[in-house]
Amino acid sequence: MGTESAYAIHTDVRFNPLELIDIRKLSEECKEDWFNQSLCEVNDCVVRLGVVNGEFHWHKHDEEDEFFYVIEGKFLVDLEDQAVELAPGQGFTVPRGVLHRTRAPERTVILMIEKSTVTPTGD
Repeated sequence: MGTESAYAIHTDVRFNPLELIDIRKLSEECKEDWFNQSLCEVNDCVVRLGVVNGEFHWHKHDEEDEFFYVIEGKFLVDLEDQAVELAPGQGFTVPRGVLHRTRAPERTVILMIEKSTVTPTGD
C-alpha cells in the first residue's frame, strides 16, 4: 500500500445520536484494505471506525490529538524514535504536532477519537 488512492476514507458522519452502531457488523462488511468511516459526533469530536491492513503514510496534525483503540488485530503507531504496538483492548494517544505513521501487519479493527477538525487523510 503505497499511495493515498488506496485509502477508503469517508468523512461523512454515518450515525446520528440515539442510533445503534454495530461495530462488528460494519467491520465484517468491509472489504477494503484501508477503510476509515466517521461513525458519530460526540461534542466537538468524531468517532471513526478503521478497518486496516497495511500502512498509512507519515503525517502529523498540528492542532489536534488523535486517540487509537484496538478492537481486534495488531496495530502499530510509528513515531520518529519508537514504534508502539497495540493489541485488542489497548489504546494510545498521539499528541498534536507529533509526526507518526500507523500500520497493521494483519487485518485490524480500530476506533479513533479525534476533534472533528482533523483531516483523516493525514494531510
